[in-house]
Amino acid sequence: MSDATSIPPSSTQPGQADPGSPACEARGLGQSPNGYAAGDLTVRAAELDAADELAKLRERFVLPEGVVYLDGNSLGALPAGVTDRLADVASREWGELLIRSWDESAWWTAPERIGDKIAPLVGAAPGQVVVGDSTSVNLFKALVGAARLALPGRTKLLVDAATFPTDGYIAESAARMTGLTVTPVDPDGAPEAIDDDTAVVLLNHVDYRTGRLHDLPALTAAARAGGAITVWDLCHSAGALPVDLDAHAVDLAVGCTYKYLNGGPGAPAYLYIAARHQRDFDSPLPGWNGHADPFAMAPDYRPADDARRGRVGTPDILSMLALESALDAWDGVAVESVRAKSLALTDFFLECVAAYVPRGKVESVTPAPHAQRGSQVSLRTENAREVMAELISRGVVGDFRAPDVLRFGFTPLYVGFADAERAARTLGHIFG
Repeated sequence: MSDATSIPPSSTQPGQADPGSPACEARGLGQSPNGYAAGDLTVRAAELDAADELAKLRERFVLPEGVVYLDGNSLGALPAGVTDRLADVASREWGELLIRSWDESAWWTAPERIGDKIAPLVGAAPGQVVVGDSTSVNLFKALVGAARLALPGRTKLLVDAATFPTDGYIAESAARMTGLTVTPVDPDGAPEAIDDDTAVVLLNHVDYRTGRLHDLPALTAAARAGGAITVWDLCHSAGALPVDLDAHAVDLAVGCTYKYLNGGPGAPAYLYIAARHQRDFDSPLPGWNGHADPFAMAPDYRPADDARRGRVGTPDILSMLALESALDAWDGVAVESVRAKSLALTDFFLECVAAYVPRGKVESVTPAPHAQRGSQVSLRTENAREVMAELISRGVVGDFRAPDVLRFGFTPLYVGFADAERAARTLGHIFG
């Protein structure tokens, strides 16, 4: 199935749109596909925001006045408590307590402690997520570890053909190290591609370019049935929709924390190692922090017998503790509620785009069916780089992906329906 779709209408309220409804004709500024006058969309946005149970969460973030921020799928907004937390870490924990803070301020246990805060957001029980290093480093650990967990004699590493470039680079390197051969595959065709020579399957839960959501439960089950080890990249799904790693028996997963988890620029990533694999997971980066007794300074490496073996070097404390504070924004928030609002927001945005943008100017490359949509909308258009620059100059911040894609990320914790309507209306003015 192609990712490209026409802008769909909504015959019901946002969030209840029929994903199979026929594509609508994108009209000018006068009227929406549902017969609403353009001003009615502004009224509806206000009504939807007033009824939104998550709207109050916007107060947990620091956002520039007058800016519509739709780039949380690249860098999440600043949670309100992070600035004070960082100041305390720098001035008191580091400045006054100095090295004592490894124990007295619990710096040493931060990777596992923060991992346990992330775990519910990805559907994992405690003790399976460890935080630290970048996504790329964690992916390298996961892929080499997966190859070492795989059934002997298998030689194939299936990789999402449209994967984020770094995932492909890391996969090639891991394959050279472990004797595997990389085989690109469209995720939809992965079940048919998995055979008795498939060792590892690496897939992205959400495609970074199009926002296409892949079927993690079905694809994981297919890999398991074929005897392969799964590695999932959750960078564009964790914090935006339910993942349910444990429920679907995922083997290994990685993800960043600076997108929908709002951990800050360069915030440490995380590695999920399913409990059943922890004693056999053989990391290619056996650093002292992953040792069973790190302060014994033993000459021989003996890995910790749990997820701590995913640790490598000294934790990056400043960004680690900024992330821990950022995760407080999730207190009392159900991922399922976030997902419901995400779908409602993206439905409403697509409806507004159809109403405001002249026909033929943009094409959605994000799938219309909810089951195939992440928390972003990607629109293909000519001169996309220039269009995005103009949007940003008018206070609507999304991003551009080569060669012709406008990406709009919807973070339900702080994005509202009025934001969606204004973004679409501004886009219409640029094309008008």
